[in-house]
Amino acid sequence: MTQTEPGQNPVRDSGRTSAGAQEDVVALLMRQHGDIRNLFDEVEQAEGDARREAFGRLVRLLAVHETAEEEIVHPYARRATAGGEGVVADRLEEERQAKEMLARLDGMDTDDPAFLPQLLELRTAVMEHARAEERYEFTHLRRAAEPGKLAALAKAVRAAETTAPTHPHPGVESAAANLAAGPLAAVMDRARDAARRAMKSGS
Repeated sequence: MTQTEPGQNPVRDSGRTSAGAQEDVVALLMRQHGDIRNLFDEVEQAEGDARREAFGRLVRLLAVHETAEEEIVHPYARRATAGGEGVVADRLEEERQAKEMLARLDGMDTDDPAFLPQLLELRTAVMEHARAEERYEFTHLRRAAEPGKLAALAKAVRAAETTAPTHPHPGVESAAANLAAGPLAAVMDRARDAARRAMKSGS
C-alpha cells in the first residue's frame, strides 16, 4: 500500500481502478482502510506543520469515509445480509465512539503532549472497527450482492463522499440523521477548512 502523498486527495484517489474496470464497494472501502492506516503512521512519525497537515488529511478521510458508510453501506447491509440489524448496530456504536475521540483530537494542537497518546487510542479504536467491518459486514456483503450491485454501491459511496462533512459530528450515525444534517454540516466544515487555509497562507 503506497502512502498518501501530501496534497493528494485521500478520498478521491483511494481505490482507483484501471480504465474500464468496475469498482467494487468492498474493495474500495478496504483500500480506504489501508489509506487510514498509512495516515495514522504519517501523523505519528511527523512533527510540527507536517504533523498538522497529515492530521488534517486523516480527519477528512475518516469523516467522509464513515459518513458514506452510514448513508450507503450500513443501510444496505442491514436489509440484505443475515443478522444485518445487529451487525450494523454494533458498527454504528463503534463509529459513535470513534467520532467522539476524533472530535476531541480535532480541537487539540498537534504539538500538545497529550495529542499523541490520544491519537494512539483513536488508532486502536478505528483499526478494531475496520477489522470488525471487514469480518462481519463486508464478507456478507460480498455473498449477498451481485457484482453489479457492489459496483453501484461503490458509485453511491463516491457520490456521498463528495458532499460529506469533513470533520466528525458525533451523534449523527444513522442514514436519516446524516442526510438531514449532512449538507449543512458539510458546508460549515468546508468554510472552516477554507478559513484555516487562508489563515495559514497569510501567516
